Amino acid sequence: MSKLRLALMNLAAGTMLGVLAPHVCAAQTANAQPATHPYLTIEQLRARYRDPASHFITVKGADIHYKDEGPRGAPVLFMVHGSVSTLGTWDVVAERLKSRYRIIRYDIPGYGLSGAVSDAVAKSVEPVDLAIGLLEALHVNKVTFIGVSSGGTMGMYLAAKRPDMVERLILSNTPSDPVTYDHLVMPKAFLDAQARAKAAHGFQDRDFWDQYLTYFAGDPKRISKATRDKYYDYNRRTPEKYPVAMVARIGDGKQAAIDMAKVTAPTFLIWGGADPLLPEAAANAITRYLSHATISRVIMPEVGHYPPLEVGDRFAQLVAAYIEAATPKL
Repeated sequence: MSKLRLALMNLAAGTMLGVLAPHVCAAQTANAQPATHPYLTIEQLRARYRDPASHFITVKGADIHYKDEGPRGAPVLFMVHGSVSTLGTWDVVAERLKSRYRIIRYDIPGYGLSGAVSDAVAKSVEPVDLAIGLLEALHVNKVTFIGVSSGGTMGMYLAAKRPDMVERLILSNTPSDPVTYDHLVMPKAFLDAQARAKAAHGFQDRDFWDQYLTYFAGDPKRISKATRDKYYDYNRRTPEKYPVAMVARIGDGKQAAIDMAKVTAPTFLIWGGADPLLPEAAANAITRYLSHATISRVIMPEVGHYPPLEVGDRFAQLVAAYIEAATPKL
């Protein structure tokens, strides 16, 4: 496992990108052999996956794909996906809740149907500034923030920087310490898929994404073929120059700890206890770091790293119960 761990640590610390080191290699060697693999351009992806709810906006120089659904006068739920994912993470949750909430979600630039990250954006824009800029452009000044994995990290930074904007936080399987990988025990099929990706200059084939989603799910049968197909397609997008620039990261943990201590918004942890990367111990850790927030939590022992993807109906029910019963008026 030592070579694997070295590959993992080559990525931005504190995000869920560790097992995807070949993806970064692909971005860093985009001119190596791109024609030998079936990459999809952003134009091809948009032609395939945009729908009537898709909107595009430029925020601080970044081209952002977003969806804004539900009654205009309803409370706003602002949902942010994790790394190597898209706003599709929230499809089931949004469908269940958009009749009584206004739901805003977006693809982090470099992912999904959002544009690439330019040199200027990578140099001058912080990930949380894009979230703030999008909400301001939509004239939204108060949200319940909902994030999974590194999307939850974005929420903590937003709540620390703009406490006036975040009414409450709902976090799912979100890191609070620099992520380590020594404890991961991966099956041979997943290790083989990673080896193929490395040999293919970073290109991750369809089986790679089957193995990835299977490994990080509590029950792989909950992840549909359609979801697996989309993960494959979105992650064979033409390699990006800055693949993680707009992903919120814990980094070495020092500044993150300072920011987490600033968070005062009531916080609800909806945690997949079968997550091999961030098990229940990680929920305990984030509770300690959010020392000035009132914490509620639910541990789902049979669910993996992506609860909104794996058990979207249950996730939506928990979100509504927390907002409407646990914290109805702040």
